[in-house]
Amino acid sequence: MHTTPQYLLDTGSELGREQMDHLERLLDGTTTACLDEIGIEPGRRCLDLGAGGGSITRWLAERTGPGGTVVSVDLDTGYLVPGPGIEVHRHDINDGLPVDGPFHLIHTRLLLMHLPRRADILRTLADALAPGGWLVIGEFSNRPRRVLSAPIRADRQLFNRVQDIGHNTVARAAGVSFTWAHEVDQHMAEAGLTNIHSLERSQTTTGGTTGCLLNRNYVRQLEAPLLRAGITGEELARYRDLMLDPRFRAWFYQFVCTRGQKPA
Repeated sequence: MHTTPQYLLDTGSELGREQMDHLERLLDGTTTACLDEIGIEPGRRCLDLGAGGGSITRWLAERTGPGGTVVSVDLDTGYLVPGPGIEVHRHDINDGLPVDGPFHLIHTRLLLMHLPRRADILRTLADALAPGGWLVIGEFSNRPRRVLSAPIRADRQLFNRVQDIGHNTVARAAGVSFTWAHEVDQHMAEAGLTNIHSLERSQTTTGGTTGCLLNRNYVRQLEAPLLRAGITGEELARYRDLMLDPRFRAWFYQFVCTRGQKPA
């Protein structure tokens, strides 16, 4: 058995719960629109990997019931509630599938980008699809998060510095890939999937709104590795204040949702 990677973010903590709430508000609309396009029919068997707070699991269960099943999987299942049509499994996808396929739909969001074996896992997921089944993967990309306004020039520089060290030093050292989002298409094709299609969505965020609150949350969770990487305590304190300041505006992460279908 392999050595399980050390995940940077702990969804089981209070900050982790806050993080999942922010992500659901930011991304659920785009995710469900992507899923709606392929059609989720009653009676289908689905796998929701890295289910987090369970919002997409519950959305799928509403559409696959009665008679359908959603297998909901996460390392921390404290927020996942079994119910009609919902099976909950505490499991690490690095160890393989929690249950055998086939599945009519496999969905995962902001998970594979954190896993060094992401390409191998994608092939495993493609193999687990039923004929005609869909694999849907949503990830953040490396699109620059450009500052549009800030109280002073130094705040722009600070935001860029924290983002750069957070992504290119701390996250990269942990095996996180922000280029993966735009590599998924090719890997789906190499896994034999067809009808591949991607959607990209981004938006601006203002201090005190959900996108900036998520940025602030990430920095709070990653304070120790950021300090080790050279960010000072004073810089982190200013960054946290800046994410609450309505005079600050910037582009948020670009979310890329890619789908591919197993030939019937």
